Amino acid sequence: MNKIILLGRLVRDPELRHTENSDKIYTKFTIAVQRNFKLPDGAREADFIPIRVWGKKAEVIVKYMKKGSLITVSGRLRTGSYEDKDGNKKYIIEVVAEDFKFIENKKQKDEILEG
Repeated sequence: MNKIILLGRLVRDPELRHTENSDKIYTKFTIAVQRNFKLPDGAREADFIPIRVWGKKAEVIVKYMKKGSLITVSGRLRTGSYEDKDGNKKYIIEVVAEDFKFIENKKQKDEILEG
C-alpha cells in the first residue's frame, strides 16, 4: 500500500501549469512539515515535501491557497528519474495528492493575526 497523509504549510504560492504534450493542468508546490520532536534549543525542524495535484483540484488549490496556508494532503509517493540537458541523472520524489483539506488559508491567518 502506498498512502501518505501530511499536514504542513505552503512555502510559496502555487501556480497553475499545463503539461507540454497535452492540455492537462496541474500545480506543484512544497509544504513544510514539522517533525514531532524538538531540538535541544526548543526549535523544531521541518521536512520540505514536494506535492503535485492534477485537474480541477489543482485549480482549487491555486485559487484559495497561498504561501503560509495550512493544508492536509493525502496521496501516494511517486519516485522516478530522468536525465537533465547535461546528461546527468536526476531523481524525483514527490507526493501525488489524491485529496486535500484546507485547514487555514492565508486570508484567515491574516484575519486572526489582525483581530
